[in-house]
Amino acid sequence: MVEKLSATSRDAALAKLASWSYDAAADAITREFRFADFSAAFAFMTRVALAAEQAGHHPEWFNVYNKVRITLSTHDAGGLSRKDIELAERIDALHSGPQ
Repeated sequence: MVEKLSATSRDAALAKLASWSYDAAADAITREFRFADFSAAFAFMTRVALAAEQAGHHPEWFNVYNKVRITLSTHDAGGLSRKDIELAERIDALHSGPQ
């Protein structure tokens, strides 16, 4: 079972994820991405879905046209875990990579 991050570990990890917002009430991180159009947004979601499936950790997300909002939290751990941080880093890499 994955454990929830301690406050110290969480703060250190979040310092490296500047584009993500921390929601203390939900103990989750969120980021919104914008794309040129729906096709680009959907292609990004597909890449994230494949990475999430490979990691065995799935995001909560919301998509409207060219916007994708992703929220990460580990429900089994009761909040933010290393799995969320690792997936956020992978998502950032997918976003900054070839579109």
